[in-house]
Amino acid sequence: MRDITSCVSEYAVEVVSDKSCINIINSPDSNPSILNSVTCYYKPVLSTQKQIPMITITWAKNTASSQSLTINFGEEITTFKLNTNPRLFKKLKGTKSIQLYSPRATKIEISWDLSSARYQTGPEPVSGYYILVTIDSEPGLILGDLTRRQPISKPGTKFSLVSRREQFSGGTAHYTTKTRFGDSGRAHDVSIRCSGEEEKEGGVVKKNVGNWVLCVCIDKKMVVNVKRLKWNFRGNQTIFLDGLLLDLMWDLHAWFSRNGNGNAGVFMFRTRRSGFDSSLWRLEDKTTSDKGQDCGVDFSLMIYACL
Repeated sequence: MRDITSCVSEYAVEVVSDKSCINIINSPDSNPSILNSVTCYYKPVLSTQKQIPMITITWAKNTASSQSLTINFGEEITTFKLNTNPRLFKKLKGTKSIQLYSPRATKIEISWDLSSARYQTGPEPVSGYYILVTIDSEPGLILGDLTRRQPISKPGTKFSLVSRREQFSGGTAHYTTKTRFGDSGRAHDVSIRCSGEEEKEGGVVKKNVGNWVLCVCIDKKMVVNVKRLKWNFRGNQTIFLDGLLLDLMWDLHAWFSRNGNGNAGVFMFRTRRSGFDSSLWRLEDKTTSDKGQDCGVDFSLMIYACL
């Protein structure tokens, strides 16, 4: 008898090396939108089996002079915030101790070195930095490529990236990112683009939003192409990638309703271990609670797109 994954994958889009998205990605009006913030949710695994709240790392960049790193633990208020703009703030290397009292008394120490951090277009550094979070003297989270400079008392630090959220702004509706959907998989280039047919009204050329088209590409291979997006503003597609089932979901109702609740469209990529999990839009309890990996969900990438 065949397993459920092999059955579901028969009807999924398999991503292979292809060039079918090159013309769309390189079209004249496809300049990517601006990445304003990146939020990652990490679940530490301690040798003592002590339950620790989710660690939330947020890199944000609002203006040329406003750039920050924020670290939260569970539902606690902001426990650590650092201005990461080297021109305005010089304390880009240091340590800070924090005491948590829920659910149990826990001593946290944060060490960081961003003095040599290198950035591309977004607020998250790509190299030249490290962040170390120790929990009761045991390393719970290590980020960056300079961790060899920081002495670690216990090797084999274990933690998992449960969810990653990226927020974009800009009217081009073209969003690009790079992510790894599994611990053993390679990093993939993800491109999301929404474009509309042009029409003339009163001598003015403008986009016909009623005929917008959604195109999603992974490694330059088109995996989703949805026409008349105004009437298909919600949907989902299953993708088979790196031996995983990957649910791709989109909800763009806010783009077209403009009902005062914001204008952010949401795209979500979510891996799953089992083909039986049909609760596609179960978001909040997967990323912000301690139940992040109890229901068959390995990792989710969420993209908030503000026009």
